[in-house]
Amino acid sequence: MPPQTSPPPPEHEAASAGAALSDAMLVQQVLAGRVEAFATLVDRHHAHCLRVATNLLGNADDADDVVQEAFVRAYRHIGRYSERDRFLAWLLRIVVNQCRTRATREARYTALEPHVHEGLVVDGPDAAHTDRREELAVALAQLAPEQREAIVLRFGEELSYDEMATVTGAGVSALKMRVQRACSRLRTLLSEHLS
Repeated sequence: MPPQTSPPPPEHEAASAGAALSDAMLVQQVLAGRVEAFATLVDRHHAHCLRVATNLLGNADDADDVVQEAFVRAYRHIGRYSERDRFLAWLLRIVVNQCRTRATREARYTALEPHVHEGLVVDGPDAAHTDRREELAVALAQLAPEQREAIVLRFGEELSYDEMATVTGAGVSALKMRVQRACSRLRTLLSEHLS
């Protein structure tokens, strides 16, 4: 006769069940008063939000603060979430707005650290790849905040223009123009650096 195993504790069952639920279902649970459902949303999306904030602000400590503020704001305003939007896009819009507020308050968009844009260049073990990442970070630091935001969301996060519109509140045609201008400016800055 096999040994009897005890069932997992209730909190483990809740965590496992929450991991299998969609974001929209978790939001419904939060609205019904189940705070642990929001903890599942935080666990699910924290790393993504932190990467976006770090790429936009260029400072890991500021990014961590912004993401915490964004999750607090998301919890307070979760009743405004509409299921027709992807939850992550709705959340990223809050993160981007918090980054804008922080950048305006502290003028940090122009003080990027060289390592923050590593995800925008193919990683490689040799020094040439490291140099390219640093060159790109320096060039990105020289872009206007809206152009940097467009580049990070389009190429760093690989969002579609529709998703970018949801996140930024800008129209698709305006975003395409920002990306086009940002790419042109980056080419110029990178070619000047290589000359």
